[in-house]
Amino acid sequence: MKPDRLLAGQVAVISGGAGDIGRAIARRLHAHGARVALGDVLPIAKVRARVAKFHYTEVDVSDSSANDAWLTRVTRDLGLPTLIIPNAAVVELGSALDTSVEAWNRTLNVNLTGAFLLAQLAARRLLAARRRGRIVFVGSWAAHAPHPNIAAYCAAKAGLRMAMQCLALELAPHGILVNEVAPGRVDAGLSKRLFDQTPGFRERARAEVPIRSLLDPSEVADGVAYLCRPDNRQMTGSVLLLDGGLSLVRAV
Repeated sequence: MKPDRLLAGQVAVISGGAGDIGRAIARRLHAHGARVALGDVLPIAKVRARVAKFHYTEVDVSDSSANDAWLTRVTRDLGLPTLIIPNAAVVELGSALDTSVEAWNRTLNVNLTGAFLLAQLAARRLLAARRRGRIVFVGSWAAHAPHPNIAAYCAAKAGLRMAMQCLALELAPHGILVNEVAPGRVDAGLSKRLFDQTPGFRERARAEVPIRSLLDPSEVADGVAYLCRPDNRQMTGSVLLLDGGLSLVRAV
């Protein structure tokens, strides 16, 4: 995608910004002219080289007051956030029967509650300022396809989709469009670590995708950027599914 200035004057906040997908989204939105602020639970000392180009805040998205303080800081330094990208996520591996209460709560607190809190708080600020905006949740095809060993993650992403649609309905009259990008298998983050650690796993995963290709983080970023564009005026409450056809051939 050729860079342009379509997002000039916009301020983007991206949670989970130190990860592969978060940084790819940041680069893409910045290339389109947006000012970009990243938030992540990691201290700046651990990620300085990865996030050096962008405004960065250490923030736990599952904490409402931390989210509010982050948005206040970004507004002070860059301007009111108009592009909100709840992207922070964690995955805990294990069977549904063996999932502990702690693991269940941790997964939902970050993937669902944290994403909703960021969107809610940012939307309140947009409404108070009578500004339009875009909220793009980074979801997953796991929201509609049960997977073994990640029950809490699947439940959180399914809940996230319904939260997205409820926010979309409520915010539509105010010019705030809310959507979800739902990636399939991305060669990044936890999946990439598993691919790298398990001989042959990447090739098997790729072979199961109908288009025979894993997603690159830049492709997820392209989807987010599309939903943020000011000339995208009609999509809200929608899911942009980027799974290479996986949903066509299998449920798990």
